[in-house]
Amino acid sequence: MSLNRSEKQAVVEEVTGLAAKAQTLVLAEYRGITVADMTKLRSQARSQGVSLSVLKNTLARRAVAGSQFEVVGDQMTGPLIYGFSVDAVAAAKVVADFAKTNDKLVIRGGAFGGKALDVNGVKQLANIPSKEVLLAQLCGLLMSPISRTAVVLKALAEKKGGGAEAPAAEGAAA
Repeated sequence: MSLNRSEKQAVVEEVTGLAAKAQTLVLAEYRGITVADMTKLRSQARSQGVSLSVLKNTLARRAVAGSQFEVVGDQMTGPLIYGFSVDAVAAAKVVADFAKTNDKLVIRGGAFGGKALDVNGVKQLANIPSKEVLLAQLCGLLMSPISRTAVVLKALAEKKGGGAEAPAAEGAAA
C-alpha cells in the first residue's frame, strides 16, 4: 500500500517526535516472523515503554535526520523494525530478549547517545540492569552501612543492658 504525500509527512512527523524524546534506537530485521510473534513482540515492547514501528527506510532516514540517531542512517536498509525508547536500555532489552527466543528477529544495530551501536553494542546495552534495578541496588548500598551500624549499636546496647540487669535481678530475688 502506497502512502500519499500528506500521509508520508505525518509518518515522518510522528517518528521525528519519537526520536526527539528517545534515548535509544534499535534496528532489527524481522524477515520471516509470524504475525503472532510480531504481535507478542509489540505487546512486550508496549509494556516496557518501547515504541516499535515498521517504517519505510527512506521515511525513517528523513525522520531521524538532524537527530542523535542520524548516525545509523546507513544501516537503514531491508525490512526493519525500529524500536525507540525513552529509557536508555528498554528498547535494546526488549529486542535482544525476543531475539534470544526467535531466530527470525536479527538485531542489525542501533544508536545511543549520538553513537552508532553494532550488534554487540546493542546486546551489551541490553545487559545493563534497568533504572529501577540500579536505583534499588544504590539504595541497598546506601542502607548497608546504616544497617550494620544499627546492628552494632543494638549489640552494644544489649551487652551493656544485659550486664547491668543481671545483678539487679539477683538482688530482687534475694
